[in-house]
Amino acid sequence: MTAGIHLDVVIGAAAAAGVYFAAWRAAGERIRPARAGAFVGALVALLVALNGPVHDLAESALFSAHMVQHLLLTLVVPPLLLAGTPAFMVDALLAPLLARSASRAALRTLTRPVPALGIYAVVLFVWHLPGPYDAALRSHAVHIAEHACLVGAALVAWWPVASPSRRLPPMPYAARILYLFVFGIPMTIVAALITGAEQSLYTFYATAPRVSALTPLADQRLGGVLMWVPAGLVPLLAFTAVFFRWVASEAED
Repeated sequence: MTAGIHLDVVIGAAAAAGVYFAAWRAAGERIRPARAGAFVGALVALLVALNGPVHDLAESALFSAHMVQHLLLTLVVPPLLLAGTPAFMVDALLAPLLARSASRAALRTLTRPVPALGIYAVVLFVWHLPGPYDAALRSHAVHIAEHACLVGAALVAWWPVASPSRRLPPMPYAARILYLFVFGIPMTIVAALITGAEQSLYTFYATAPRVSALTPLADQRLGGVLMWVPAGLVPLLAFTAVFFRWVASEAED
């Protein structure tokens, strides 16, 4: 199988990088290497997820490859985007919405911890049901909608922890620590249901050409395990980062 390169994704990522660095210069701000590195890392993760062998195997043969794709789109790209985008850019993008009372109230509600995590959980559950999942694999437009929903819901879910905005700021450090304890629960539940299933849940992969020694059920279980482990590991890494930032801020105070 040849690794496909999707020019629309590559061009979009390159354009995003160009706008990002141009915005730093236009604002007269010194580019911070850590932030820029996080932003570029998010774009690289996006390119890996939506190009090459991961994308091709996900769309044609392996459920486990599709889970790697979803993990990149929910646990890697969104937090790196938030960590890499400075406050002046985020607030400039949000300014038109925050200027209106209705959209301002909606954004403030959506980025609170309970609604944010609830949206994320619903999106994860719905898109991993057999019907929507198979529909996404059989229709390119539905697949794009699936990925857009996953990235959007994950951005909302990561917002209370990693928001760079001054107008929609993250929670206090202690609240972030508590939030990260439950952040991985929705994905863990979905992963457990997939891993524990006694039959193949997705018709598309059950009938797809086999490109490895894995049976459809073994491939499904591997995908569930791949989903399960990062669901706990990534929030733990975020927990550690938040904890040390909290300690550092207390020391400065």
